[in-house]
Amino acid sequence: MAARVSIQTEDFDLSAEVAALRAHDAGVGAVAVFVGTVRDRNDGAGVSRMELEHYPGMTEKAIEAMIDEAMRRFDIRAARVVHRVGPLNPTDQIVLVAVTSAHRGQAFQACEFLMDYLKTQAPFWKKEHTPDGARWVDARVADDAALARWGIAAKNA
Repeated sequence: MAARVSIQTEDFDLSAEVAALRAHDAGVGAVAVFVGTVRDRNDGAGVSRMELEHYPGMTEKAIEAMIDEAMRRFDIRAARVVHRVGPLNPTDQIVLVAVTSAHRGQAFQACEFLMDYLKTQAPFWKKEHTPDGARWVDARVADDAALARWGIAAKNA
């Protein structure tokens, strides 16, 4: 079985990731997938490039703990998170969250839970390059609220 978490600079292949996640598991009845991409605008400003940084080792450990929590909360069979770091351009893929389950409801919920958790709790730092210069992106109140609906208070709140 492939690793549950990959932090990488290179792009990922959605089809290959999903195929590997569900390989040889005849109990999989549902696969829910979220793919995040770089937008060309944020907070009203044009974005020409984004840079993502992380703390190697700490980031993988934090995401592994998120997957463990999803496994406890939901009836899922497997999960995979791929997150890119380094320089990224508009339309580039940033993140993949894929979850398998016997039934769609649990897969959808676990996928959304993992994405909400990633947005607020994973140790990533994001810098956007705009016409006015580079700026670090702060956590959003909406992301903290999304996590709160799962009964978890954001550590950065």
